[in-house]
Amino acid sequence: MKKKAALLLSFIMLFSLTACENSGSGTAGNSETDRTSHNVAGSSSDSEQNAEESSENSQTLNDGTGNDAPVVYMTTDISPEGLMKVYEALGVELVGNNIAVKLSTGEPPASNYLDPDLIRNLVERVDGTIVECNTAYGGSRSETAMHYQVAEDHGFTDLGKGFVIMDEDGESMILPVEGGQQLSENYVGAHFGDFDGFLVLSHFKGHAMAGFGGAIKNISIGIGSQEGKCLIHTAGRSHTSPWGGDQDAFLESMADAGKSVVDALDGNILFINVMNRLSIDCDCDGNPSEPDIHDIGILASTDPVALDQACVDLIYQAEGNESFVRRMEGQNAEHVLEAGEAIGLGSRAYRLETVDG
Repeated sequence: MKKKAALLLSFIMLFSLTACENSGSGTAGNSETDRTSHNVAGSSSDSEQNAEESSENSQTLNDGTGNDAPVVYMTTDISPEGLMKVYEALGVELVGNNIAVKLSTGEPPASNYLDPDLIRNLVERVDGTIVECNTAYGGSRSETAMHYQVAEDHGFTDLGKGFVIMDEDGESMILPVEGGQQLSENYVGAHFGDFDGFLVLSHFKGHAMAGFGGAIKNISIGIGSQEGKCLIHTAGRSHTSPWGGDQDAFLESMADAGKSVVDALDGNILFINVMNRLSIDCDCDGNPSEPDIHDIGILASTDPVALDQACVDLIYQAEGNESFVRRMEGQNAEHVLEAGEAIGLGSRAYRLETVDG
């Protein structure tokens, strides 16, 4: 177990070094970070001793729990080609004629939303419709007409089959939550039911309230109607205000809401996280802090918990991670992963597999 955990740490560090070379500015393993995780452990010296063995292990490493752990695929090539490569590595096609591509349209004027040119080919590959929901905190995306304008300004309305705000009429569709810790039902945008499957494209970054934003946040807060967002933030207490909820209950509610979405789609959903422009601030912040961490890569999985956990683990190994780690730990961010695993949304254990080379 310790040997395999050390191998995984080595592999993550090697990925970070590769990202450094590809970006021209770099990210590397941080030997000063004191990090003990369920799936990443071991010292820098352990990693150096096992680096050669890691490279001979088909670039697939087990976290020590067994070969049935979900796979997270990774590339350091942040390009349309790299994005397509990790998608194809999943080996799964979404079923149905109406496929939604869920992303964040990004708050003006200068947020770090995904580049439309990065995702265009993949959106066309799945013949997808870009979807979003209105925000509950105000800003330029809280009203439907303004939000459609932002989506056009940011280049999302001419991708695939176009762009739809799922709660454009202010209406919700209610999904049951099975086994939730805080919620028994989840309010999503009313047009959620128009789609057969979802491709979830998330820009992984920090977040002032959640600590980080990735796949789970994108399918919970991101798919929630304005009413649903308020319920998630307040653990079911308020239909009209997103403010004042307990932190851990909020994180548990995100996991509950995410599970309701995955259950409703009967697994017809795939997840990709893009780890670039790694600000401590979310794409809902129109003037985010400049990143301290260099771009890392693109990761994909059929398991949202495993995917977000892998991204968190990579952040802990990245050079210049201090502000991002403070943001996550200050909000107890990994509790959403604990909660997600506890209710069956996914697994924090995973195998990390490169598609490069």
